[in-house]
Order: sequence, then C-alpha cells, then structure tokens
Amino acid sequence: MKIPITLKINGEAHDVAVEPNQTLLDVLRDELALTGSKKGCDSGACGACTVIIDGKPVLGCMTLAVRCQNREILTIEGLSQNGRLHPLQQAAIDHNAVQCGFCTPGWILSAKALLENIPQPTREDIRRSIAGNICRCTGYKKIEEAIMAAAEKK
Repeated sequence: MKIPITLKINGEAHDVAVEPNQTLLDVLRDELALTGSKKGCDSGACGACTVIIDGKPVLGCMTLAVRCQNREILTIEGLSQNGRLHPLQQAAIDHNAVQCGFCTPGWILSAKALLENIPQPTREDIRRSIAGNICRCTGYKKIEEAIMAAAEKK
C-alpha cells in the first residue's frame, strides 16, 4: 500500500506515493529521475548515494523515503545555481578529482556539509568528512586538494 508524501528536494516540493519500505535513493532515481545519487553497494558502505538532509550528509540507500516528509533534501542536481557550478564542483574539475565520476556526487555533498560547518577545514577534517565515500579510481589526494581549494575560495 503506497503512502502519499511530500518531499522537498532542491527547494521544490514533490508529491509522491511510496511504499513504506522504499528508500529515498530509489524514489529519487526511479520516481523523480534525479539520477546523480548513485546506487553502489546498496548497503550503506560506499557513500555513492549521499544526499544532504537538513544540512547533514546521509545515505539515501539507508533512508526510508517516508521518514523524509517535509525535510530539506539537497541532491547533486541542486548544488549548482543559475547555471554556475558550485565551487566544490568546479574544484573537482580543476584538480582532476574525477575519473569515472561514480563517487563524485557523494563526496561533493559530504564536503559541502563539512564546509558549511567548518569553512576552513584541516586535512584531517576533510578525511573524516569523506571517510564514508569510497573512490576506486582517483584515490583521495586529488579529492582532498579539491576540497581544500574550494574552502579557500569561500
């Protein structure tokens, strides 16, 4: 039996009907065509599905959609504004912190939440903030450099 809910995603309200056990990730991807958040491990271990809810990074694959009623949800699609990339997105490009791109939305959103709370993070702060985001291509040096560069531009 589907439950009608309203999700506030990237500043817009979306009325959807969801199964009680349906994850936020599945609703984002399958119902709303917001495919930036990736389904990697589907068990909360890789961070590819990271979104921001009420200012905190959370795993979309481990979050029930029904628990997100009227909460502020930010996905990678909502990060750029007025056609301009967010500084973290631009820094990822500038510092070659992207290869396959599968993990990129997740670590960028984790880093955004970090920079909102700690505008001038240390390397250790950065490492802690992206610890749940697994990258199998670039390693983490370029990712850390990109986050540091975005912090400097704030």
